[in-house]
Amino acid sequence: MPTLEHNALVEMFRETPELAPHFLVTLFHVDVPRHASVAVVESSLDQLIPVEFRADLVLELRDANGALVLAIVIEVQREEDPNKKFSWPVYATAVRARKRCGTVVLVVAPDAGVAAWAAQNIDVGLGLGHVKPLVLGPAVVPEITDPAEAERETELAVLSAVAHGNGPNGLAVVQAALVALERLDQEHAAVYFQVIWNGLREPMRRALEALVMERQIEGEATFPSFMQKLIDRGKLEGIREGELKGIREGKLEGIREGELKGKRDTLLRLLARAGIALTEDENERIQACTDIATLDHWIDNVLSAKTAAEVLS
Repeated sequence: MPTLEHNALVEMFRETPELAPHFLVTLFHVDVPRHASVAVVESSLDQLIPVEFRADLVLELRDANGALVLAIVIEVQREEDPNKKFSWPVYATAVRARKRCGTVVLVVAPDAGVAAWAAQNIDVGLGLGHVKPLVLGPAVVPEITDPAEAERETELAVLSAVAHGNGPNGLAVVQAALVALERLDQEHAAVYFQVIWNGLREPMRRALEALVMERQIEGEATFPSFMQKLIDRGKLEGIREGELKGIREGKLEGIREGELKGKRDTLLRLLARAGIALTEDENERIQACTDIATLDHWIDNVLSAKTAAEVLS
C-alpha cells in the first residue's frame, strides 16, 4: 500500500512536472530536447497482454509546435522490489511505442542501498540489450545546507533532507529545508515536513528537537505551525540551554557513527549480491574506513566492478 512518503513524492512531480527535466539537466547532465511544455499524462499502460502495468507518473515534453520530444516515466521506490526490474523495461518500451518518442525511466529512491540497486542495468535478454533507469538518490541529490539555495530549489531541498537527513550534515540539511518550507502554503509545508520527519531516525529527531528548543530559549526564532510538535514547553522549563547544546552535539556524534555503519553495511550487502568475495584485509579496510565520501565511492564502484580490488580502488 502506498505510504504518505511515496504519495507525497509522486505529487511533487505531478504538481510541478517541470522538475523532472530540470533534474535530468542539472543533476544527471543529460541533454534534454528543447521543449516548450511539460505535462502529466496517463500512468496506466495497458498492453495486449493480460497484465495491467501502472507507473507512478508519466510526463510528456513537447516542443513549440506541439510535437512530442521526450517522455519521462517516474517511479518512487522506497524499498527493493525484484518485480520492478521486469516492469520498468515495459514502461520504457510501451511508452516509446505508443508515443513514438524517446523515453526514460526516472526512479526517485531516497535510500542509498535501494538507489544503488535501482541504478543497475536491466538486461532484457542474453546481454543483447538493456534498460538503465536514471536514479534520483543520495549519490545524485546534493546536500543542500544553504537556506538561500534551499529557497531557490525548494523541492530539491526536500529531497536532500529525505536523502541526507540522517547523515553527518543532516541537521544543517534539514534546517535549510525547513526554512524553504516557509515559502509554501501551510498544507504543502505540513506534508513535506511530515515526509522529512518520518524519514529521520531517532537520534536525528532528538537532535532537531534539542535545536528547536535551544532556539526558543535564546529567543532567536519563531517556528511555523507545522513544527510546533517539536516544541515541548515542559522540557523547555526543565532543561537549561547548555544541556540542550550538549544533547544536540552528542546526538550528532552518534549520528555520524550510525551513518558510517549504515554505509559499510550497504557496501557489504551490495558486494554479497554481486558475488564479490572479500579477503580478510579487504574486509578490515572497509570496517576501518571513517570517510563517508570514500564509502560512497566504493558503493558506486560495485555497479561496474568484478573484483574487490576494483571496488576499493
